Amino acid sequence: MALSARLDLRQSQNLVMTPQLQQAIKLLQFNNLELTEFVEAELEQNPLLERDDGDGPATLEALESDNLAAYDKAVEGEGAAPEGTADTGWEDTPDGPDIVDRTTSESLPAGGEDPGDTDYDNNWGSAGVDETDPSVTPTLGSWEAAAGSGSGRGGDDMPGIEESVGGLKTLREHLLEQITLDIERPDERIIAADLLEQLDDAGYLSGDLEEVAERLGAAPEAIETVLGKLQALDPPGIFARSLSECLALQLKDRNRLDPAIQALLDNLPLLAKRDMPALLKICGVDAEDLTEMVEEIRSLNPKPGLAFEPDNSEPVVPDVLVRAAPDGSWVVELNPDTLPRVLVNNAYLSQISRTPKNKSDREYLSECHQSANWLVRSLHQRATTILKVSGEIVRQQDAFFQHGIQYLRPLVLRDIAAAIEMHESTVSRVTSNKFMATPRGIYELKYFFTSAIASSAGGDALSAEAVRFKIKKLIDEEPANKVLSDDRIVEILRGEGVDIARRTIAKYREAMKIPSSVQRRREKSIGI
Repeated sequence: MALSARLDLRQSQNLVMTPQLQQAIKLLQFNNLELTEFVEAELEQNPLLERDDGDGPATLEALESDNLAAYDKAVEGEGAAPEGTADTGWEDTPDGPDIVDRTTSESLPAGGEDPGDTDYDNNWGSAGVDETDPSVTPTLGSWEAAAGSGSGRGGDDMPGIEESVGGLKTLREHLLEQITLDIERPDERIIAADLLEQLDDAGYLSGDLEEVAERLGAAPEAIETVLGKLQALDPPGIFARSLSECLALQLKDRNRLDPAIQALLDNLPLLAKRDMPALLKICGVDAEDLTEMVEEIRSLNPKPGLAFEPDNSEPVVPDVLVRAAPDGSWVVELNPDTLPRVLVNNAYLSQISRTPKNKSDREYLSECHQSANWLVRSLHQRATTILKVSGEIVRQQDAFFQHGIQYLRPLVLRDIAAAIEMHESTVSRVTSNKFMATPRGIYELKYFFTSAIASSAGGDALSAEAVRFKIKKLIDEEPANKVLSDDRIVEILRGEGVDIARRTIAKYREAMKIPSSVQRRREKSIGI
């Protein structure tokens, strides 16, 4: 076959991911902190963007007809978004993007009313939660009302929280003050300073004493002497080299360290395995004394140094709020505190457009205007998509919100995607790192997606999370003289219509950190 060069004309169709489309898809999977950082960066580099300090979500107010017209005019000529944009779950109407309630077939216009003026007919499902039930977690609104009732200060003469945190001592500062007062000899202070540098955040000594002696040119006995003085400092248990030594130091400080409890500390692995018969033999005590010793150990602090470390954990800020309406239904709305408030400053653009500019300046302004309009539009589409997905989750998990975790339905991404006519990847992005505040607590959106366990009676499948709840409830209610084995739990669940294997019971039990029936029997036999 001869080789030759020729020209062929072919027609094909493919999806081109423009930078703007890539940015919009990336915004979907951002949590509220990442989104805030992204928007702040855009505000710094784009002079046509400004922060909206008015009432109501800026992403809804910004999409007025002039902004949409400006956006359509800006992108006209460089090609509209390619087909396939529907995979991101965005819908366009002649008047701009709408928030669609697929249950009632009603639309929430982009320039609609304030979210506070909620139409209770535009909601999902039905509720039956008794708000007076103490087992039901308070709603976010009640938390905010309680938090807003105070000023953050303990009284007129008390410092604020931010002032108190700034004055807290670190662990090393606290120990250094004690070393200065309790250790007088200069050579011992040098050894103490070296050992202090090897202290980790939990208060444990991580270095080797022989290496310290070799590095400082000191005798090992001198190192041990200084270490003994350091271990007598506050907090008790500091400068320990192991967990058993840390607990022993705290018991010594309480004058509770005797040979029996020291034997228990030397055999902590047996205590972790709950091998009580072996511990009774090693410690030489009866079951009552062993129970008291175990309770004494449980009252100790295994990481004494962490008490001086500030708690850097941040509270979860929900993206979606779910509350019960007066008519017994559910109202699903976005948390306005997590919605970025940005607008396109068309007045500034009109002002600077009157002055003559060269070609590069015109191109820069056009690029900024197009980027600003696209960002505002993308933020609104992100909010719309989150609301659609959350609303469908609430609709399909209505029984969970009414009755609790035992009524959680098995659910996968494909179910939500099919109901709201979006792609599964879009639903996956939306539910990642997003949280929902409900009357039963704050849950990640991913929590509502669980695998299914078949019913032995041929009925509806059960959620794996609901089955785990049943297992935990059975174990919590088991009597001390009749501990349930995994095989017995299988029999009970199959009697309730749950087709489950023994190995699945064991897997769920271990995931919930519940010991085996043998270990539970040992604990309950001595009253632990």
